Amino acid sequence: MARNKEALVLVLDVGPTMHAILPEIEKVCSMLIEKKLIYSKSDEVGVVLFGTAATENELTKEIGGYEHVTVLRPIKVVDGDLVEAVQELPRGSVGGDFLDAIVVAMDMMIKKFGPTNMGKKRLCLLTNAIHPTKDPYEERKEDQVNTIASQMMANGMKMDCIIVRPKNSLDADKRILEENDFLLSVFSNKSSTKTVYVESSTKLLGAIRTRNISPVTSYRGYFELSSKLKIKVWVYKKTSEEKFPTLKRYSDKAPPTDKFASHEIKIDYEYKSVDDPSKVVPPEQRIKGYRYGPQVVPISSAAWEAVKLKPEKGVKLLGFTDASNIMRHYYMKDVNIFIAEPGNTKAILAFSALARAMKEMNKVAIIRCVWRQGQGNVVVGVLTPNVSDNEKIPDSFYFNVLPFAEDVREFQFPSFSKLPQSVQPTHQQQEAADKLVRMLDLAPNGEEEALQPDFTPNPVLDRFYRTLELKSKDQDAAVPPLDETLRKIIEPDPEVLSQNKSVIDEFRRSFEVKENPKVLLSKLNHFLLCFQFTDRQWFLDLTLQLKKSTRRNLRDKPSGSREEGEDIGNGSDAQPMDAIEYTSKIKVDDIGDLNPVQDFEAIMSRRDGPEWVSKGIQFMKNKVFDIVEKLGEGDTSQKALECVVALRKGCILEQEPKQFNDFLHHIYNLCKEKGHQSFCESLATHNVTLITKKEAEDSEFTDDQARSFIIKSEPKPEQEA
Repeated sequence: MARNKEALVLVLDVGPTMHAILPEIEKVCSMLIEKKLIYSKSDEVGVVLFGTAATENELTKEIGGYEHVTVLRPIKVVDGDLVEAVQELPRGSVGGDFLDAIVVAMDMMIKKFGPTNMGKKRLCLLTNAIHPTKDPYEERKEDQVNTIASQMMANGMKMDCIIVRPKNSLDADKRILEENDFLLSVFSNKSSTKTVYVESSTKLLGAIRTRNISPVTSYRGYFELSSKLKIKVWVYKKTSEEKFPTLKRYSDKAPPTDKFASHEIKIDYEYKSVDDPSKVVPPEQRIKGYRYGPQVVPISSAAWEAVKLKPEKGVKLLGFTDASNIMRHYYMKDVNIFIAEPGNTKAILAFSALARAMKEMNKVAIIRCVWRQGQGNVVVGVLTPNVSDNEKIPDSFYFNVLPFAEDVREFQFPSFSKLPQSVQPTHQQQEAADKLVRMLDLAPNGEEEALQPDFTPNPVLDRFYRTLELKSKDQDAAVPPLDETLRKIIEPDPEVLSQNKSVIDEFRRSFEVKENPKVLLSKLNHFLLCFQFTDRQWFLDLTLQLKKSTRRNLRDKPSGSREEGEDIGNGSDAQPMDAIEYTSKIKVDDIGDLNPVQDFEAIMSRRDGPEWVSKGIQFMKNKVFDIVEKLGEGDTSQKALECVVALRKGCILEQEPKQFNDFLHHIYNLCKEKGHQSFCESLATHNVTLITKKEAEDSEFTDDQARSFIIKSEPKPEQEA
C-alpha cells in the first residue's frame, strides 16, 4: 500500500442497546465514505459488525470462537455500494464483545497488507461498551489487551475508539462499565489509540475523523533571538479552515464509446488588441499592467523582479510585551505551532526555558517571519507560550499573525459611549442585558461546554456532502430538508430557551422598540455595501417602503434645518438621494462638470468597496470648491447649490455629519474671502444649514445652533450699504 493511502476498518456495534443511536452512526459512516470518494478515491475501507445473531468471519472458521462478529464488507477501494451498505446497517440481537471485533479487524488488516508499516492503517471502533467481554482461557483480560495493543503497534496500526453513551439513557452494570473503560485506557496507553466519549448525536458527527490530513511543516530553521542565540525550530499548522472541495467543470460532449475520456474542460484565453479587435496579441508581446488611479501603468517582468522584495528566510525576535497588550481580536488567519526540533535536546531545553519564563512573567513575543527563501511578503506575529503538563510532550508556542496598519478595519458606526445621556441604558436595562448574555453562554459554570469545537462539524459542509451524494445518483434530486442533528447546531436549544423564559421576557420589557426609518435606511445601505448580493429585489422592496415612510415622517415632523412642508433644495433640479438610487449599475470613478449630482450619486452607489463613500464625499467637496472659485465666470451658482444640497443629503444618509458641517464652515469662509456673499444668501434661503443631532446621531449641533448658524452667516444691513 502506498504511503499516502489509508486503509480503514469500521468496527461497529449493532447490538440491541445501540439500536437507538444506529441511525446517527449510519449518517456519520456514510459521510466518511462520501468524503473519501471526493478526496481519497484510492483509500480502502472494510466494515466489521459485532452484536449480530449470525457469525461470519475467517477467524471463526480457522480457529473457532469470535461469535456474533460479522464481516459486512472486506477491505476494498471505496465506492458507491459501500455508501449504501453503511446507510442500512442490520440490527443485531445480542450483546457484542468489542475485543473479539478488534481482533477480527486486525486479522483482516494483516492478511490484506502483511506485517508492513507502509501506508496508514486505522481501526475505528463505535460502541457503548456496556456489555461484558469474554474471559480469556489462560491470561487476564489486561494481559490480553496488552497483547492486542502490541500487535497493533508491530503492524503499524492506529485505532479511534468512540464510546457513545447518552446521558441517563443506559441501564448498565457499573462494574462492567468500569472494567471496559479500564481496558480501553490500556489501549490508549500501550498503542496509538485515541478514545473519545460522546453523549449526543451532534458530538458523534464531529468525533470521527472523516479526512486524514498529515501534518506538514511550513518552516524548518532557526528562531533567532539575537546574533548569538538561535534555536532550531519546526513550525506546523495548528488549525486550518476546512473549505469546500474544488469543483471542476464537466463536459458530456465526449463520445459515449470513449472509455478514456476525462470529460474535463480546458479553457484557453485569447488577448486581442484594443485598436484592432481581430488581431490576437501573442504572449511575447504582452506585458502586465497595474492600475494607478485612472491609469494603467505597464511594468515588465524584469522590472518587477528588480524592485520585488526578496527577504531572507528566517524567524527573528523583535521584542517582548505584556500579554494584555495583544487582544484576541488582533489575530489573523490560522494558528501555527512552534516546536523545538525533535530529537535536539539542547533546542528542546532552550525552548522550554523560554516558554516557562514568558509564562511566569505573562509575556508574549513579537516576531518577524519569512517562511521560504524568496517569499514576497513578510509576516509579523505573536508567540504565546504553551506550557505542557505532560512530561512526554515538550513545551511549545502558538503563533498568530498580527495585522499591519492597512489591515485594521475602521468601523463607521459610533461608540455607545458617545451617544447622548438620554439614550444611554439605565441600570435596569444594563442588568437585563447582562442576564441575557450570561444565558447565552455555551460554557456555564459547572457544566460541560455545548457545541465543543472539537466535536461540532460544519453544518454547511455536512449538508453539502449529503446533497452531493444524492445528486450523484439523481442529478434532478431536490435538496433534502435540514437534518435534525444539524438543526440542533444552527438553531437555539428549545430547552435552554424554556428554562430562561423569564430572562428573555425581562429583556423584552426593559426596552421599548421604536421605528426610525431614516437611520435604518442608512444602516441597510452600509449592510449592502459590505456584502454583495446576487438577488437584491428583497432589499429594493424594503428600502422602497422605508423611503415612503421617511418622506412621510419628514413631512409630518420637520427637522431643525427646514421649515414645515418645505424640502431642502426646493426649486432646484437636484433629486433626493436614497437607497433606490444607490443601486445604480453605472460605475463612475470621478465627478464631471456636466452632471455632478448624478455622478456623485453613482459614486455613492458603488458596491465594490467601502472606500467609495469617503471618496464620493471628497470628490463633491472639491467640485463645489472649484465652482465657487469660478462663480464670477458664468451662471454657476445654481449648480453649486445643487451640489451642496446633494452632498448634505448624502452625508445624512451615510451618517457622516462632521464631513458636511466642516465643509459648510469652509465654504462660508471661502465665499467671504472671494466676495461671493450672494451664494451664502442662496444657501440660507434654501435652509441649507448644519446637520443636526436629529438627522445624524454623531452631529455636535442642535436645531437652535443650526438655525443660529444661518442667522450669523447672513450679512448685516450696514455691510450691504
